[in-house]
Amino acid sequence: MSWMLILPIMFALMLLNMRIYLAMFAAIIIYFVFFSGVPIGIAVQRLVAPTQNNSLLAIPFFILLGTLLSHTGVAERILRLAGLLVGKLRGGLAMANVMMSTLMGGVSASNLADAAMLSRMMVPEMERAGYNRAFAAAVTGCGSLVTPIIPPGIALIIYGMVADVSIGSMFMAGILPGLLCAGMLMLTIWLISVKRGYKPALKTWPKPKEYGSALVHAWPAVFVLVGVVGGIRANIFTPTEAGAAAVLLVLLIGFFVYREMKISHVTSALAETARSTASVMLVIMASSALAWIFSLEHAGVAMAEWITSLTTNKYVFLMLVNVLLLTVGMFIEGTALIIVLVPLLKPVAMQLGIDPVHFGLVMILNLSIGTLTPPVGTVMLLVCNITNVKMNDFLREGFPLLLALLGALLLVTFFPSISLALT
Repeated sequence: MSWMLILPIMFALMLLNMRIYLAMFAAIIIYFVFFSGVPIGIAVQRLVAPTQNNSLLAIPFFILLGTLLSHTGVAERILRLAGLLVGKLRGGLAMANVMMSTLMGGVSASNLADAAMLSRMMVPEMERAGYNRAFAAAVTGCGSLVTPIIPPGIALIIYGMVADVSIGSMFMAGILPGLLCAGMLMLTIWLISVKRGYKPALKTWPKPKEYGSALVHAWPAVFVLVGVVGGIRANIFTPTEAGAAAVLLVLLIGFFVYREMKISHVTSALAETARSTASVMLVIMASSALAWIFSLEHAGVAMAEWITSLTTNKYVFLMLVNVLLLTVGMFIEGTALIIVLVPLLKPVAMQLGIDPVHFGLVMILNLSIGTLTPPVGTVMLLVCNITNVKMNDFLREGFPLLLALLGALLLVTFFPSISLALT
């Protein structure tokens, strides 16, 4: 049972503000040196082996895709389309914020990138339109939660790799839960806007010609999204090939269609992609060794036996997982938790008859909500820093929106068809 010492050591180091991959490396080395008779060379092999997986190329491609998009002018055109769709409704500008995250999430793949962009773009615009700044920040933060759920979210790729589940299936499974979260947020925004008297952004509904014009200008983003998901669904592309094709398409759009991209934008995007990919890969390397240790020590079996001694009802188990992830997600970054907990919890889910794709969406939605909660909610801290909003004000204004997201989580938990209908 020496494996049980790894998690407390690792989490303690993370709470001491040590980088995630360093905390994981330290715990792994302590295990091999002090608690295992396995040669240290095996540890090195376990760390290096996952880097040989070609499927991991999808990660840098989609990170590069999201980085390049900020230089193409796509975001402004999507905002115009979103504004026309909901601008006549009360709270229409706030709803457009959520729609931006939903549409951009299909191509940016990162909730932090999405939150940073919209904090600078939408919060000042909403404040000028009469919205409370803290409410605008809360809408931006909560709306960005949709990004990692809508394909091609990086969390979907990482879960697929760790759980040995088809990444294409994870992409398809994320569509309806992502739209459900967006819908719940928009309904809540409308209710708040009616109560507070926020006025619609538009006085009349736009004419069909205006919709057509906005759609024509926003077609590259829509085409990229449909091309990525549709190409994978139709088995035309693998996720890696889809990412490469999407990057090529965005480069063509940026240079030759909108003509807003420069060579300097590409070089800075490549540098940012290298840094982001390196941090993700280091965590994946550490997770591979950690998963091997759990397999060696039969940790998954022990966890399954313990949980099934408490309950054999899969929905009770899922609720326990929800409580666990929402609690731990307040302190630990989501990617690390996916990598650490999936090898332990997936065998239990399989034993109870829970589809691993459905289980993955439940985990990702839980951990996405964790990015909005103190003390270390990464999206919350980022948005508060950019918009100069106090954390208490963000949480007060965001509380109804968090309740809406928790409602969406419960629906996804108890109705697997929401995740599995398109797979």
